[in-house]
Amino acid sequence: MTAPSTCGLSSEARNLHWLLTNLIEEVPGLLSVAVVSSDGLLILSSDPGTRSERPAERITGPKGSAADLATIVSGIGSLTIGAAKLMDGGGVKQTMVAMAEGALFIMSISDGSLLGVYATPDCDMTIVAYHMALFVGRAGHVLTPELRSELRQSMESTQ
Repeated sequence: MTAPSTCGLSSEARNLHWLLTNLIEEVPGLLSVAVVSSDGLLILSSDPGTRSERPAERITGPKGSAADLATIVSGIGSLTIGAAKLMDGGGVKQTMVAMAEGALFIMSISDGSLLGVYATPDCDMTIVAYHMALFVGRAGHVLTPELRSELRQSMESTQ
C-alpha cells in the first residue's frame, strides 16, 4: 500500500502522508485508515481509489472506501464525545469496536480531528493502538487549520 501522490504539497502535508504510509506499512491487519477533521470531513486516507494498486489478497475497508470510514468515524466520534460529556468522563482518548469480521479503532487528535482505523478481526489490538498513538502524537501538533484545508483540497482533487 502506498499513500496518494504528494507532488505540490507543503512539507507538513508530505510529512503527514509519510506518517500515514508508515502506519499502513508497519501495522499488520489494517484495511482502511482515515483522518477526519473536527467538522467531519475526510482530510487524509488510505483509500484504494487514491493509491496505487493494492495486492490482490488485501481486503478492503467498509465498502472499500475511506470516505465511508470517515463517515463512520465522525459519527461514532460525536456519539462518544456526547456520552463522555453526559457522564462527566472527560475527553475521549480512544474508542474501539470489535466485530465478528473486523475491528474499528478511533483515536482523538489534539485539534479535534480523529484518526480512524478499520482492521481485520485477528489484528493485534495493542500494536494497532500503539501505532495509532504514535501517529496522533506526531501529527497532532502540525495539523493546523491551514494544513487541514490543504489536505482537504488535495483529497478533493484526487476524486
